Amino acid sequence: MNFSYKTRGTCSTKITFDLDDGVVSNVRFVGGCNGNLKGIGSLVEGMNAEDVVKKLKGTTCGFKGTSCPDQLAAAIEEALRENEK
Repeated sequence: MNFSYKTRGTCSTKITFDLDDGVVSNVRFVGGCNGNLKGIGSLVEGMNAEDVVKKLKGTTCGFKGTSCPDQLAAAIEEALRENEK
């Protein structure tokens, strides 16, 4: 299933990804640091969603209380909650 998440407090403005049977794929960020975010998308491709959340949640960027990886974790958590319904 495809999900879209509007980010908060980051240079990227939106994250889209697929979540099928608890596996993350096709992660795309809109805005932000293009190369770094493509790298993050590649690194999490095919990973278990809960593992991605554990690795990325709480990551900060400079003085901000969040980051693009942290927002990806939040997006995945939201998608997991939606899938439980």
